[in-house]
Amino acid sequence: MAEKIQAIRGMNDVLPGESQQWEYFEGVLRTLLTDYGYQNIRTPIVENTPLFVRSIGEVTDIVEKEMYTFTDSLNGDSLTLRPEGTAGTLRAVVEHNLLYNATQRLWYMGPMYRHERPQKGRYRQFHQVGIEALGFAGPDIDAEIIMMTADLWQRLGISDYVRLEINTLGNADERARHREALIRYLEQFVDILDEDGKRRLYTNPLRVLDTKNPALQAMADGAPRLIDYLGDASRAHYDGWKAMIAGIGVDFVENPRLVRGLDYYNQSVFEWVTTELGAQGTVCAGGRYDGLTEQLGGKPAPGIGFGMGMERVLLLLADKGLLPASSGTDIYLVSQGDGAPLYAMQLAKALRAAGYAVIQHMGEGSFKSQMKKADQSGARYAVIVGENELANDQAVLKPLRDGGEQETLGRHELVAKLAALKS
Repeated sequence: MAEKIQAIRGMNDVLPGESQQWEYFEGVLRTLLTDYGYQNIRTPIVENTPLFVRSIGEVTDIVEKEMYTFTDSLNGDSLTLRPEGTAGTLRAVVEHNLLYNATQRLWYMGPMYRHERPQKGRYRQFHQVGIEALGFAGPDIDAEIIMMTADLWQRLGISDYVRLEINTLGNADERARHREALIRYLEQFVDILDEDGKRRLYTNPLRVLDTKNPALQAMADGAPRLIDYLGDASRAHYDGWKAMIAGIGVDFVENPRLVRGLDYYNQSVFEWVTTELGAQGTVCAGGRYDGLTEQLGGKPAPGIGFGMGMERVLLLLADKGLLPASSGTDIYLVSQGDGAPLYAMQLAKALRAAGYAVIQHMGEGSFKSQMKKADQSGARYAVIVGENELANDQAVLKPLRDGGEQETLGRHELVAKLAALKS
């Protein structure tokens, strides 16, 4: 027997049963995004490596350690499996001139890739849903995005298990002034900085404050705050955003150490976090990136978006027992006897045309074994066809989930009966 080939560690199969839970979540997301006027965009999984280096930032964990990068054997180009969705979406927007005399509300959904140690809620192939709102400069769109995510938690039933944290990163000049002060401050603690901190001290000092090292927390807490370096326009944007979030009834916590791990962010940044998933507490995060389209070769245009880890939200839903148990199948068709399978197939065709999800038993099997499979399928009803039903152009309708007596009905009565039961 040949040796089994297994999936790559950290790249997981989604099997039947589990996949229906994904479909439920995806369905809720699609409805939400349509309700807020967002349109779907689909970009390649593989992009030219410079796209991510230029947008995400050369001195970031993603670019330095986590990207799956390889050389194209045909032309020698450096290519990378996408580690996040914003850069590819903005590349497509610039390439196809989607912002010409227009604003855009876009969403994407699909797999992303980062080479890191797999653990619960953190995988090498993971899935994100994300949105990008482009061409909107004011804090109103920032607040609407918070309202949209809060709406999602409400629809999923997990509002009580997530918390919103916000911050502002100001503009480039404000960050430059803060950066100088921050470097001067951190130089006093160079002896206690870990290796990551020392490496980033002069390249990306904001990320030093995002340390998870308990020994560095007091140092990080005492660091100069970027908010103290904001000019009038940046402060007005931040204050306007906070006022709107409060006005729509969403609670939030200001976290001055919230900086995000990507270099393209400015002004508003936010994270939705939970304490229910251990170390992997962030379920949705994003912010403004007003300079990114220009950085990628387009005309200057404001933008804001978020990325949501789908596995983490699904873990939270599963932990709280909020995922559907039903398979989504309405009817399992059982048949036995000469001519019964064809008759059952005709019934299945009519039932599907009427809007029902139908599994027809295929192959041999006793009534008992077929009924066992009907129960295992998760269907709400079994429709049974034997020799008597075939002879009289009838079928037996048997409830499988909600109790009730089985009935023998004419072929044309069956759809009407099911419709009456549904209502």
